[in-house]
Amino acid sequence: MNLTRREWLATTAAATLTVPATAADAKPTIVDTHTHFYDPTRTQGVPWPAKDDKLLYRRVLPAEYRKLAEPLGITGTVVVEASPWVEDNQWLLDLAKDEPFILGVVGRLIPTEMNFVANLDRFAKNPLFRGIRVTHDEVKKALTDDTVAKNLQAFSDRRLTLDVNGGPELLPDIVKLSKKFTSLTIVVNHMANPKIDGKAADKAYRENLAAAAEGRNVWCKFSALVDGTRKRDGSAPTDLDFYRPTLDAVWAAFGELRLMFGSNWPVSDYAAKLETTVSLATKYVTEKAGDPAKVFATNAKLAYQLTRG
Repeated sequence: MNLTRREWLATTAAATLTVPATAADAKPTIVDTHTHFYDPTRTQGVPWPAKDDKLLYRRVLPAEYRKLAEPLGITGTVVVEASPWVEDNQWLLDLAKDEPFILGVVGRLIPTEMNFVANLDRFAKNPLFRGIRVTHDEVKKALTDDTVAKNLQAFSDRRLTLDVNGGPELLPDIVKLSKKFTSLTIVVNHMANPKIDGKAADKAYRENLAAAAEGRNVWCKFSALVDGTRKRDGSAPTDLDFYRPTLDAVWAAFGELRLMFGSNWPVSDYAAKLETTVSLATKYVTEKAGDPAKVFATNAKLAYQLTRG
């Protein structure tokens, strides 16, 4: 029997998707919903990162991440494809096949391209393919171009999840997108990438977050936290109070029911080590949430309909 997304969410939440509670002094069980893996040593190379990127231009594969992540309580990850090359979707799926730490793949297909639906159908046959990530510009085109809108509707019909990456100016278009595609699950990446400077969150940002969250089909990644400092030398602050004004704005909008944790590793290493990212998130969520497991695991499983892990 084919369930609608709403039926699936209700059934799953009520039945099998409960994360065991942990002791107060124990690390939470964490699903990291935002990592990147790639290999510049491949014959074809990679379109990202650039060769002159001294931090990122190297092999970045699950074994390295797992070694860092498991001691922090991370039990699996959703990997996000940054490459626009169609075949790199298959590369990630092949990587995930024999790596159970990868719980799902968010691919990169461009809805403005002719072969979008054909490529979508090809990759969606794999149950680990859980959605795609698009840019703000592609969202704008979906709101104004009938052909792109049809492609996005085809995507929505396949019950996959749409990650959207962009700055705070993205949020008003998220409102429009959620109203135009009411059955589409939309995930705002990286809290819409605000600049975090320890000061009160901008009023427009707070209002736009709240407006986006009114769409019940909109989720938000509590991700790229240290990246928001715009530090590039590993010196992002480790004091939670520095991040609190921004996090409070995000929490007020989405709360524990539609927020999910993501690190943005290895890009986050520009600002701070993975341990710092996880520590900040853990302190904040356990302080705010009635059930931290929702932000750290359950919501990811619901939003992406993860079947592994």
